[in-house]
Amino acid sequence: MADVPPGRQPINAATRQRLQKCFEQGSKSSTQGQFKYAFDMFDMCVKGDPANALYIKQYLAAIGKSYNDNKKGAGMMSAPKMKMIQGGLKKASLSKDHKGVLDSGWEALKLNPWDIWTLSAMGDAAGALGMNEAQLVYLKQALDVNPKDAETNRKCGRALAEQGAFDQAISCWNRVMAAKPGDQEAARALGDLAVERTISKGKYEDAESGQDVRADKFEQIAGGDDNKFTPQQRLERHLAKNPGDIAKYFELADLHTREERHADAEAVIAKALEASGGEIVVRERLEDAQLRTARANLDIARKKAEKERTQDTVNLFNQFKKELRARELEYYRSRSERYPNKLNFKYELAVRLKKAGETAEAIKMFQAALGDPKTKGKCHLELGECFQMIKQYKLAMQNYEAALEAINEREVDDRKLGLYRAGKLSLGLASKLLAEKQTAPGMEELDRAEKHLSELAGLEFGYEDVPQLLDKIAKIRHKG
Repeated sequence: MADVPPGRQPINAATRQRLQKCFEQGSKSSTQGQFKYAFDMFDMCVKGDPANALYIKQYLAAIGKSYNDNKKGAGMMSAPKMKMIQGGLKKASLSKDHKGVLDSGWEALKLNPWDIWTLSAMGDAAGALGMNEAQLVYLKQALDVNPKDAETNRKCGRALAEQGAFDQAISCWNRVMAAKPGDQEAARALGDLAVERTISKGKYEDAESGQDVRADKFEQIAGGDDNKFTPQQRLERHLAKNPGDIAKYFELADLHTREERHADAEAVIAKALEASGGEIVVRERLEDAQLRTARANLDIARKKAEKERTQDTVNLFNQFKKELRARELEYYRSRSERYPNKLNFKYELAVRLKKAGETAEAIKMFQAALGDPKTKGKCHLELGECFQMIKQYKLAMQNYEAALEAINEREVDDRKLGLYRAGKLSLGLASKLLAEKQTAPGMEELDRAEKHLSELAGLEFGYEDVPQLLDKIAKIRHKG
């Protein structure tokens, strides 16, 4: 089985808080023109969480701002130092030290954040590490410098296609074709992407051919003075003239989201965050957008894996699933700390901690969330399983039975699960106690198991292995 790239790794709470503070201080210092301090802060961010696209974008923007966005960086005076740094970067690349490439790359980007070779090498390293969002940030920065560069467009096209950003990928491959007419990979990619885009938008039945789609687009643009520009184009033109209008960024992002262009929506809100100087409201909108992008990526990867059934597509699906879990864990940890009285955030965080295997932390969060009547039953149910996982069976049973008391009659599936877990645990404990000749407590547990499993059988007799468990109880009683 092929190795799955590590992708974005979960970060513990203390580290994440420290990095977030560094990010906020770096953003503030950059806005105030205190670039040296800002770079120190951003250095810690991108090295502590190298897959975080927001950290990378803000750092690149800050470096560019320090050079008044001159597209040249420090210039010829820095050439010897740049050459030395890039020499180390090449060695790291040849030895497949991808983390080393990223670390050396940032030293080079401090001298010139528009150096295409460095950005391309960092994009390759990020891609090799499974950091797809980070890879695209580096490649798109390189494209901003030279939009017609064939190889950068090629790399961008591949990465964008994997993430389901079909329109952007098609634009990249068209530029490859313009630079290299007859390029076979570009021609093949354009054909595949046209089909993928049509299927993903659910318009296959409506579009008799690609010509129909192009005709509709032409009608929109050329249909008259009022339709000279699309809503997207009008918003983009407005923001070009009024880059501080945060509400319009949100409006444009919402437009992209409605059209399921999640990566585009995220990029727009990232610009809004920079324009706002790091306002919390904008940052939260960006976190929401990043979560939507991660979920969309996973959905695309799932469909691709189901369709193609190759090891590469399965690996990609597993990678995106891992990235989504890490993103959700970070998202709910941040929200639960920011809004300690909103218990639903604590519950969602606890669910993610449990999935991540952080059982002790999950228990604390589930207990903290018990005050929310909407999720009280679910919390007890999850707590029961957590305590059972660490072999605290008495506490597990207490929580299963507390869950059955708290779950209302409309939550039928949760009640079935609670009865099953409580019944199966009681049966396991009964078997152990009776084997140890502890007859009285063993029969007490057996009675409890029969009570819960009989109720479950009344709701759904074929639930899991309930018939077999009831047979086992009957055999134990017969032997007794």
